[in-house]
Amino acid sequence: MTNGQVERANGMILQGLKPWIYNDLNKFGKRWMKELPSVVWSLRTTPSRATGFTPFFLVYGAEAILPTDLEYGSPRTRAYTDQSNQASREDSLDQLEEARDKALLHSARYQQSLRRYHARGVRSRDLQVGDLVLRLRQDARGRHKLTPPWEGPFVIAKILKPGTYKLANSQGEVYSNAWNIQHLRRFYP
Repeated sequence: MTNGQVERANGMILQGLKPWIYNDLNKFGKRWMKELPSVVWSLRTTPSRATGFTPFFLVYGAEAILPTDLEYGSPRTRAYTDQSNQASREDSLDQLEEARDKALLHSARYQQSLRRYHARGVRSRDLQVGDLVLRLRQDARGRHKLTPPWEGPFVIAKILKPGTYKLANSQGEVYSNAWNIQHLRRFYP
């Protein structure tokens, strides 16, 4: 797993734990260790949008039997017999590789759709020396929510590399900081 995947998984676990451990009297309760297995279980038995399968299924080749299935006698638990279990298990293991291949294809299609969705809103921008730009305000302290998020105009003084610029104020004084294009917006006087 990459660091991004680990961070995403940790974020999902944290989101699952928050409702269980948060209360006004004890904001940082020590109950999270008791609740962690149920949160991880819910993540393992929830179908992934990326693969179309539950993580549990992709590992074991069968869907997990939930406590409610046992308590209320789901059709799957009622139809269980020792004789049919062995044959059923062998069939599900044979189909597991096929399911993993399907999950891989589904994941690739999902990633492609995410790329397409992201590329839809991305447009190529390049700024030249001398262009007027607005700069995104970095310091949010003391700002009212209706304060404009952009300040300026500034002049592009130097292009350090594609997408990174040095700015100058209207008097021509060059700032020491470099600014990324994502924090700049072209200004039209």
